[in-house]
Amino acid sequence: MAQAYYSTIFANSVEEVWDIIKDFNDDRWSGDVTASKSENGQSGSTVGTIRTHTFGDKTARSDLKAYSILDHSLTYGFVGKPPLPIEDYISTLRVTPVTEDDRAFVEWSATFNCAEAQRTEITTQLISSYRRWLGSLRQKLNAAS
Repeated sequence: MAQAYYSTIFANSVEEVWDIIKDFNDDRWSGDVTASKSENGQSGSTVGTIRTHTFGDKTARSDLKAYSILDHSLTYGFVGKPPLPIEDYISTLRVTPVTEDDRAFVEWSATFNCAEAQRTEITTQLISSYRRWLGSLRQKLNAAS
């Protein structure tokens, strides 16, 4: 089992960050996703919802496995064929308060299986994607300020 992890601190509050990312069915804030919607008509906070999202020339289907308003976190996996040569992908996006000055600690992690020869490459690619997507979120929050 491989693991990818990226974390960063936002100058925004947990509530400001969570308000944008809390809808699992709409991840267009990532900057790469051009279309994102529920495939089975369930809300973006309902465990079991399946979203279809398009980024570049790829489409991926994901299912919401866990969701916590209290912990400001969501966990998801892929349904069907993932956009990378991986299996058993489970990812969690979590926002935690930095109480000293009302900032937000954001972490994105995943576990997955892949060919041993591709482990470093895929892990690096996922970390780079998490960094880029959270960078896009930061830009969106800064533009709203």
